[in-house]
Parts: sequence; structure tokens; C-alpha cells
Amino acid sequence: MAPLKFCANLSWLFTELPDFSQRMFAAASVGFQAVEAAWLYDSDLQELQRAREATGVALVLINTPPGDVGAGDLGVGAVPGREAEFRQGLDLAVKYARALDCKRIHLMAGRVPVGSDRTAVAKEMEAIFVQNLNYAADVLSKEGIIGLIEPINTRITDPRYFLDSPHHAAEILQKVGKPNIKLQMDVFHWQIMDGNLTQNIHKYFPIIGHVQIAQVPGRNEPDSAGELNYSYLFSTLENLGYQGYIGCEYKPLGSTKDSLGWFKDYCTHSK
Repeated sequence: MAPLKFCANLSWLFTELPDFSQRMFAAASVGFQAVEAAWLYDSDLQELQRAREATGVALVLINTPPGDVGAGDLGVGAVPGREAEFRQGLDLAVKYARALDCKRIHLMAGRVPVGSDRTAVAKEMEAIFVQNLNYAADVLSKEGIIGLIEPINTRITDPRYFLDSPHHAAEILQKVGKPNIKLQMDVFHWQIMDGNLTQNIHKYFPIIGHVQIAQVPGRNEPDSAGELNYSYLFSTLENLGYQGYIGCEYKPLGSTKDSLGWFKDYCTHSK
């Protein structure tokens, strides 16, 4: 049984350091062989390339641009009237992914527009998302890149996010029907929205292309106090033969290094 592979999310971990290049070196220094990040677009691309080459770590996931954060955007993939902006953002993400040899891009759905009723706009937003995902699938297939969609919980984290359950995500993926568009399972969000993790992991395992972890409800390190038994969940993924990466997307209770006891223990016991 192959051990699981973990990657440090540089948007959440090693934030004691000001830039992503420094965080990449820090991640490598504590044993991570891979990293992921939400948005690298304010960073110098050549500097990121140098850091990746110097550390030898793989960059395994980035997100499409969020849009206008100041105006309340968190992606535009399902947002009416923003199709051209989605394509422009995808082009930028592909540029960074190609330069950094990153093989996964999270295609962010975005939020229900302010003032709109979720139920009233749901069908339109889903149709736009499916259309944009089909476009992205064709673009990404030429690059050998997997596109991912991620449900984000609307109970705690983001009440207006459009895609909020693994069940809805699976329905959308079925409508898209492209093998290079897959499901990103953030265990934190799945637990908050639906629970039933064992059954949902088994049910959706064939379409899962990436995993992220954090404890519930505080979104801290996996071995902090909370609802989830990560020893069991890791065993579940091992037994299913999960070969992808698991992103550490959590808020350390203290320093990042102090939050990695679970990671060191796993690496020691899996040898």
C-alpha cells in the first residue's frame, strides 16, 4: 500500500514569510516534496521558477484568478456576464501553470451575485459553469492539465458561493463529461455541508482529482481538537489506493512548523 503524498498550501502555511518563493524553500526544508497555492499572480514568475528549481519541489495546484476581490468576487466561472473574464483568467492560470510545470488548476465557480436569489439564478449559473468548464477542458487538454471544481461550504465559510456540495459538483461533472475535469475534495467543506464522509469518499472516489484537509470547525491542523479523525480518513484513502496529492490547507494554531507534528508522524510511520 503506497503512502499518501502531502503538499503544503503556501497561501495558508508558512505565512510567517512574506513571499511565495521563501515559503517554497521553507516547505522543502521540513520535508514537503510538493506545494500548492491559491493565487500566485502577484508574484514574479521568474522568481517562482528559480525557487521551484532550486528546491526541487513540485507545484501541484493553483486556482484561476479570483476576479475583483474588492468587489466581492471569489472566481467567476459560474457568474452571469463574466464569461470573457473567465477565459482571460484561465489564460493567465495556464501561463503560470505551464511555466511552473503545474498539472492541476482549480476552476473557481464564484458567488451568487449580490441581490440575486440563489434559487432564481441556479439554473442560469449552472449552465454558464458547464459552458465554461467545457471550454476549459479543451484548453487544458492541450496542456496536459487537469481542471478541478471544488464545493465550498455555505454554512460557515462563504454563504454566497455557488458550488457548495459534492453532490451538485458530481452532477455538473456528469453534464460536462470531460475526463480532464475532476472533483476537488476539501474534507473541511464536505464535513460541514454533508458529513457522511466515508460513504461520500467511496461514492465519488472515481472522480476525485485532488484532496485538501483541515480540522472542523476551526480549520486548523488535522490533529487539533475537532470533529474529524484523520487517522481513519488517511487509512480510508490509502485503502482506496489514492495516488494524488493531499493539500494542507489549514490555519496553524501556532507557527507552521509547530503545526506539522502529524505530518512528521505520518512520514515516519509510513516508511
